[in-house]
Amino acid sequence: MGIRDIIEGKKEWRAHMARVKALPPDYQIVYKEMQKYFFKIGPVDLVEGDLLSGILDFFEEGVAADKGVIELIGSDVAAFCDDLVKDSRTNADIYQESVSKEVAERLK
Repeated sequence: MGIRDIIEGKKEWRAHMARVKALPPDYQIVYKEMQKYFFKIGPVDLVEGDLLSGILDFFEEGVAADKGVIELIGSDVAAFCDDLVKDSRTNADIYQESVSKEVAERLK
């Protein structure tokens, strides 16, 4: 990754966060909690950028339709997040696989 890629990535992230700040306060709160949750569990798709921008698109559509954020995703934010990444590998999965492989090799 070159310096231009880093600069472009920062520009994209700033534009993304500007869109988040344009959301109503309740949407912003839920988005930031979802963002923290995804950073914690580490879905591999998060690196590609499609997951968070897709959620933001979904939220913007909800705002345009005059729906509340809880009406869109339900009251259990973590369950909604888990459902979004249920078929995705996470960094935790990759770590667990590497630990299991290492233990298996040591037990041989």
